[in-house]
Amino acid sequence: MDEEVTLRLCNLADVDDLYEFASDDKVSAWCRWDTYTSKEDLLNYMKTGMIPHPWMRVICYRGRPVGSISVTPYTGADRCRAELGYVLASQFWGKGIATKAVKLTLETVFKDLKDLERVEALVDVNNFGSQKVLEKSGFTKDGVLRRFWIHKGRVRDMILYSFISTDPLV
Repeated sequence: MDEEVTLRLCNLADVDDLYEFASDDKVSAWCRWDTYTSKEDLLNYMKTGMIPHPWMRVICYRGRPVGSISVTPYTGADRCRAELGYVLASQFWGKGIATKAVKLTLETVFKDLKDLERVEALVDVNNFGSQKVLEKSGFTKDGVLRRFWIHKGRVRDMILYSFISTDPLV
């Protein structure tokens, strides 16, 4: 399984594979974005959001894109932190693919992003699958942020997870 999961930069030729999961209501239910209903909209997001992103990769399983993962660095005095986000096609949930992708990300992102010491992830209290991914990947549960954000019309509690670099800057 390990060698079957890889990460690579996104390119516009990925649009058909990415649309398969981006147009799935089960997938977008946990995401900040709404389900995509047109490839043109997704292609526009790929051009303006994914490709220029400071650290975003496509998750590939057996060479085929099945998800994406990003680490978004904060700026200024918060530049030692970044937020992890990932999405995976629903037919691949529960197979260890997201966990492997997170572990691969953690192996390189601290080298790739200058000043990074801490990677954070926010997970809905009811998204048990994503909580398991982070815990299996070595993240620590920092706490519950009550009534933290409005997600698709409902105020939600979120769990804050963190992973600390093993190679501190100081």
